[in-house]
Amino acid sequence: MLREQILKVLSQGQFISGEELGQQFGVTRAAIAKHVKAIQEMGVDIYSVRGKGYKLSQPLTLLDKQVIEQHLKANGMIHSVDCHAIIDSTNSFLMRKIPNNVKHGDVCLSEYQSDGRGRRGRQWVSPFGSHLYLSMYCALEQGLNSAMGLSVAVALAIHDAVREITGIDVELKWPNDIYWQGKKLAGILIELEGQPLEPSHAVIGIGLNINMPEQSAELIDQPWSAINQFYRGVDRNLMAAKLIQCLDNRIEEHSQRGLTDMLSLWQKYDCFINQPVKIISAHKETTGICRGIDSNGALQLEVNGVVQSIYGGEVSLRGNG
Repeated sequence: MLREQILKVLSQGQFISGEELGQQFGVTRAAIAKHVKAIQEMGVDIYSVRGKGYKLSQPLTLLDKQVIEQHLKANGMIHSVDCHAIIDSTNSFLMRKIPNNVKHGDVCLSEYQSDGRGRRGRQWVSPFGSHLYLSMYCALEQGLNSAMGLSVAVALAIHDAVREITGIDVELKWPNDIYWQGKKLAGILIELEGQPLEPSHAVIGIGLNINMPEQSAELIDQPWSAINQFYRGVDRNLMAAKLIQCLDNRIEEHSQRGLTDMLSLWQKYDCFINQPVKIISAHKETTGICRGIDSNGALQLEVNGVVQSIYGGEVSLRGNG
């Protein structure tokens, strides 16, 4: 795609004129201007100076398949990693490869998602080259039932990766979010295909905010956070490799022992533990006290002194303090 080629040239950090770009790619200067505008709408801050041309306002280091795989290899891990500049959705990319063109542990990353999705069909704002949009395929040999509690393992993997890179402990919000100082830092979307007791498929999608551009922040309808608010200079290639490594470890642990050894860690970082909360579904709201999760990953909600298990799906958890 021409936009990808323009971005690769601009990522070198020098001014380049529309005329030069046009000559390089065999199009008119007007066509270049049109593509530059489209790139800006993807969340990339490009400025133009008469007589000099276009330049990125900030240096842009793109995700690099070879660099990520080298980081993984240094830790004794082998993964097939696909890196894209522009894609509809990393989850959709892997879902389309099921069942015959994907293997356990395959990873897809992209600089930009034109159709990024969050829980309950919400759009995930995906500015170019700013965050991590990562999906991993997981084979469920024991069927869909074995995916119970998987989102807990994934949330802890994100916590592990962020802590190893930054030294900061982030917060966990049931069932699919990571918070920092009460604001959303990352989201999880797990998509399943198959049968309860037959070999099935899971695609684990993660959106992790690294460096939020101002114009993209204006599109988000909830409080958000990003790693650069508490740690500067994140190497996205290193963070991607660390996230893959931590996912691998937690998924293996979940496969072998379920959530048995993860419950205490979840309780430690649960941002609503022992606090008033409300559960919102399509038809009603239920208020109670959050008592953590059980071994199946279900929320433990105390209502009038009685603890009940709340499972994910079409429900939302919010603070009620």
